[in-house]
Amino acid sequence: MAQLDFLVGAVQANTDRVLAAAVRARDEFGADAVVFPELALSGYPPEDLLFRPHFLDQVDAALERLQREISGITVIVGFPLREGSHLYNAAAVIADGALTACYRKQLLPNYGVFDEKRYFVPGGQPCVVELAGVAVGITICEDIWEPAPAMQAAAAGARLLVNINASPFHAGKHDAREQVVLQRARECALAILYVNLVGGQDELVFDGSSFVVDAGGTVTQHAPACAEDLYVVDLQVTQQVVPRPVGPVPHLAAEELIYRVLVLGIRDYVGKNGFPGAVLGLSGGIDSALVLALAVDALGAERVDAVMMPSPYTSAMSIEDAQAEAIALGVQYQEIPIERPFGSFMEVLAPAFDGRPADSTEENIQARCRGVILMALSNKTGRILLTTGNKSEMSVGYATLYGDMAGGFAPIKDVPKLLVYRLAQYRNSLAPVIPRRVLERPPSAELAPGQQDSDSLPPYPVLDPILERYIEREQGFEEIIAAGFEAGVVARVLAMVNRNEYKRRQTPPGIRITQRAFGRDRRYPITSGYQNFQNGG
Repeated sequence: MAQLDFLVGAVQANTDRVLAAAVRARDEFGADAVVFPELALSGYPPEDLLFRPHFLDQVDAALERLQREISGITVIVGFPLREGSHLYNAAAVIADGALTACYRKQLLPNYGVFDEKRYFVPGGQPCVVELAGVAVGITICEDIWEPAPAMQAAAAGARLLVNINASPFHAGKHDAREQVVLQRARECALAILYVNLVGGQDELVFDGSSFVVDAGGTVTQHAPACAEDLYVVDLQVTQQVVPRPVGPVPHLAAEELIYRVLVLGIRDYVGKNGFPGAVLGLSGGIDSALVLALAVDALGAERVDAVMMPSPYTSAMSIEDAQAEAIALGVQYQEIPIERPFGSFMEVLAPAFDGRPADSTEENIQARCRGVILMALSNKTGRILLTTGNKSEMSVGYATLYGDMAGGFAPIKDVPKLLVYRLAQYRNSLAPVIPRRVLERPPSAELAPGQQDSDSLPPYPVLDPILERYIEREQGFEEIIAAGFEAGVVARVLAMVNRNEYKRRQTPPGIRITQRAFGRDRRYPITSGYQNFQNGG
């Protein structure tokens, strides 16, 4: 099982990786076959690259190259197959200098982050090939989520199923995958190899976590999450094909798995896009502390710069805690106060503001001063600016356009505030890099005297469950108040979510860890007269 990280669009480099892995599987492990993930040659998802004939020409050339250069081992690899005016999500079986079989994916997902019907047409036939004397059925990703394709392969004589995948992570996804594959194995009475892609691609992270189940529906082998490698599967052929059990990979707690996914997402976004490193604003608060730790774990301390930009309202405690975080993680750290640029803006704007009371405008100017400074440092050094806003803030618009929302990548954009705290506690369990009082003190933007988040928002233990019900479960006003939440609070939260869609459209891309991330999953109109609640709808 070649659980590898491929780069979308880099057809030649991906082909090099396939060939190198095939040689290693053959020479180091003596394998009969090596199985690669879905659309490995093109990378997944290739999106509108699939509309470019030149791109598909490159894929065709890569497939010919594999046929010329592979020997002594069978390769099963995903690729986009062009046949006349049709394009298929396909799997090639290559052995002894020839394309011996080709399977065309039958079930094309077109929900959530998936948009395969935009590009592909479905196949309709099973594919069963002989491999070392065993009839092997091939399916691709979504095919395993419904009974028909697997049963079809079994009816065609398959004694083993191989399912190649590009299945992106969200919390709870691995357990869902496993239960589906176990059910298919029991229905067909066949062992199944589930081979998944690993790596980050824009907002998506593919966690790998490939596994093997036997015909009775028992998991016999697990590849680790978020790790590249070749994983050997030994199959004993008797009346059935029986996978040899391999020692268990420890089950990861939810926080550890999500933390690893975020680290992988940062590492691949920065690395695959060619940035030399990252820069971020360090406020002394919990969000930026977590993003700093994630960035260091992803890139190494030498590739991360942290900047503290105190305002007249920044507490000494925040400055001390930011310094402590930077020292604990070994990053380059500097302080650039914003008092002078903020004062200059206020002086320039004084005539225009004359007679108008101070409000959030002055707070936003401070945030935008910081955004200008951070973007300047990003431009000058070439390092990408990581924004530090969390999903709770993005949901209700508790962030400043062109201020703290400015940047190139938003690692915790899909991480609710309460989960931010749990992830920070998990990171501190490895080494204490986030000061205890950062975890314990009330969160504050520190843009006004004595300001706290709770001045503008319901407490996070109230806010986050409402947001989860409204955004991820698509529950309405009546359902949420029926769950025990105060009607006025619910109406206020829903109103904030609805009116801040325009802000969310302008946020940087960020790592998806839930089933309803803003952008790929949740696409609502900015201009809308729809009302779905009372008392402020």
